[in-house]
Amino acid sequence: MKTQNAVVTRIAMIVALGGFLMGFDASVISGVVRFIEPEFGLSKIQLGWAVGSLTLTATLAMMIAGPLSDRFGRRTILKAAAILYAVSALGSALAPDFTTLVIARMIGGFGVGASLIIAPMYIAEIAPPKIRGRLVSFNQLNIVIGISAAFFTNYLILQWSQSDAAWAQALMFSEYTWRWMLGLETLPAVIYFFGLYFVPKSPRWQIMKGSVPEARITLNRIYGEDETDRQIEDVLRSLKADEKKEKVSLKEIFHPSLRLVLGIGVVLAVLQQITGINAVFFYAPMIFEQSGIGTDASFMQAILVGLTNLVFTIVAMLLIDKLGRKPLLVIGMSGITLMMMLLAWGFHSATYELSSEDIQAMEIPAETRAVAGSLAGVPFASDVAFKRALAETLGTEAAVEFESAFITAAIDINPTLILFGILGFVASFAISIGPVMWVMFSELFPLRVRGLAISFAGFINSGVSFGVQLVFPWELAVLGNSITFLIYGVFAAIGLVFIWRMVPETKNKTLEELEQQLVKK
Repeated sequence: MKTQNAVVTRIAMIVALGGFLMGFDASVISGVVRFIEPEFGLSKIQLGWAVGSLTLTATLAMMIAGPLSDRFGRRTILKAAAILYAVSALGSALAPDFTTLVIARMIGGFGVGASLIIAPMYIAEIAPPKIRGRLVSFNQLNIVIGISAAFFTNYLILQWSQSDAAWAQALMFSEYTWRWMLGLETLPAVIYFFGLYFVPKSPRWQIMKGSVPEARITLNRIYGEDETDRQIEDVLRSLKADEKKEKVSLKEIFHPSLRLVLGIGVVLAVLQQITGINAVFFYAPMIFEQSGIGTDASFMQAILVGLTNLVFTIVAMLLIDKLGRKPLLVIGMSGITLMMMLLAWGFHSATYELSSEDIQAMEIPAETRAVAGSLAGVPFASDVAFKRALAETLGTEAAVEFESAFITAAIDINPTLILFGILGFVASFAISIGPVMWVMFSELFPLRVRGLAISFAGFINSGVSFGVQLVFPWELAVLGNSITFLIYGVFAAIGLVFIWRMVPETKNKTLEELEQQLVKK
């Protein structure tokens, strides 16, 4: 049995590399935004498009990946996803303009959506029941590891871009910093593609296509001959039962009897994204730069975001069946509300004033330093007013290019408070609504409509995520740091009240008991 478990664990670990690529691809853009905005002369909405475009196509891919995998096979679609990741990484790294970059990112989005759906599906179909939960969780864990890896490699590349070492100069890290950040993903994408050749086809898919002898060979490797016959019989029985089922239409999930569970599911789907988690993951260095710590430190602190997310995701996995779903949601949403209010207060308390000495000490072109002299000694009560003055004095392009340097020189703020607020927010998210939402989706909806209802809620979740990513740079520029985080905090507070009053505890209840409790007959 241990040998069989080792075989399937190795297979699951290879397949779960798709989760790593998804997390990496989604978060690597966080280090790129500060470079592409001045290089391509982007507006704030265009910058949001560069970040959010991946989520847009990932949403579409999630809708079509399942049917495509039924037709062509799970492994085939995962190989296609690996190719899409590699093409996206190379295309993004070599993009000569904004449009090409967005197109390349959207290509990667198709890989993200496909791997997000198919990797856990494949693992669930091949894993023995006793270790299925643990193996399927590999994919979610790898997503979190991929996010952390993106923050770490972005920081490394930034450091190499400032190195005088011959090898760093030869690889032109200083000239192509952001292109290296995006192009690096090609390596794990290629490893994933060739690693999938060591992964068998899904036995359930093989049986579904009538290839029972081939499925028997696969199952023998995992279960042994004694268990294989029973597994094949179970799959055949399940497929026969599926044939007799009527197809569920979209309108069925809007039936009055499902109003409560659908409402809870939709609110959780919106709440997970509207509180700003992907604004933090995809713009972490930009946020930290707003606290005046400078570019290098902002990239370093972004690594802490990834590590915090990883640690508290593991904590959530350990606690979810002990404490329950609702306690984790209440604790997490309380933390999110508190941390967002803390961030709003921290940025609201900041003031901005440049001295002549500050301007002279800045590493900026002499002509920019001369023009900026008119700002010396002028106090500003908000980041919006200060950035507006920079744009009016220096011009839009120079203001964007040197914004971090000017904020670092002018701001009076407690950066430790901002770091604590961001890490506290990420920890609160990772221990609660981040992973708990998906668990509750699998428990709330009745069996007959579960697949369709989860897809519908997931679609809403992705749509809100895209919206948050798209408008975040505009929010910082127009509303300011304080108001932006205050908005997220208000949404979190409303969500906390909703969870406290409306969301049931699902721990230790059968799916049938939950259906009887929540679905009106």
